[in-house]
Amino acid sequence: MNFLNLIRWKNLCMIALAQLLIKYALLEPLGVNTSLNVLGIIILIMATTCIAAAGNIINDLYDIDTDTINKPHKLIINKFLSEQAAFNGFIIFNLLGVGLGFYVSHLVGKSAFFSVFVVSSALLYVYASYLKRLFLIGNIVISILVALSILIVGIFDLLPAVTPENQHIQLSVFKTILYYAVFAFVLNLIREIIKDMEDVDGDNKTGMHTLPIVIGFSWTRIIVFVLMLMTTISLSMYTINSLYRNPVASGYFLCFVIGPLLYSSIILINAKTKKDFNHLSHLLKLVMLFGMLSLLLYKYILL
Repeated sequence: MNFLNLIRWKNLCMIALAQLLIKYALLEPLGVNTSLNVLGIIILIMATTCIAAAGNIINDLYDIDTDTINKPHKLIINKFLSEQAAFNGFIIFNLLGVGLGFYVSHLVGKSAFFSVFVVSSALLYVYASYLKRLFLIGNIVISILVALSILIVGIFDLLPAVTPENQHIQLSVFKTILYYAVFAFVLNLIREIIKDMEDVDGDNKTGMHTLPIVIGFSWTRIIVFVLMLMTTISLSMYTINSLYRNPVASGYFLCFVIGPLLYSSIILINAKTKKDFNHLSHLLKLVMLFGMLSLLLYKYILL
């Protein structure tokens, strides 16, 4: 169980669920041309989650000192698992992820797509070892990689099947996947900044240059509030303009995405303790999950 917590198994399950929803709740029911069969999508999911697992391990390896201060009760490395064992796990998961990525790239006849896995693996290592210490750069990079874990289904399943005859519908559906990827990017960016606010004590002592350390808590709170407000307004406008004729889809977005975002914004105003920011972080993860589950309502959303 400790090893499963080290690789963040719940986050890996969310990645797998999002990719399965894109494949079987969006692409398959629409009847668009795709490149991946059941085995292919399983291999793509395994490749993505293996690289994400490796990233989680190397992140914890470089965060030992910080986590000792921020969350000593959640420490796994040097408590239940040696650094060498964790590093071995990092190497194994990376090799598996890149190897499976190489296979699935050739499976769809696009060997150049293999670079997606290599670049992702490299970025996760550079993020853990260096980028996360920089002002905002680390937050943006990890949020791009989260968005890529969603977009990658479109890259491998839709794009290789594009022909002059079907390119309009293929690219239209790809645009829908892109919207979900942007949603994931923005929410994850907000969540990463909130986690920096939660971990400010340990980050400050270990030389991090996160947003709350560089510009202060008050300004960071304002920036996060504005980002939340802009996201809420954008989703509200989308609901009003595109879903007003579909009460099921409209009600879902209002109750499970827009409502929780508004609630999170209110909590943020008065948040002061680590517990408050941790609660916010979990709320935003739920909003992201419910956002992805809205793919089950594709027949309403795409009208």
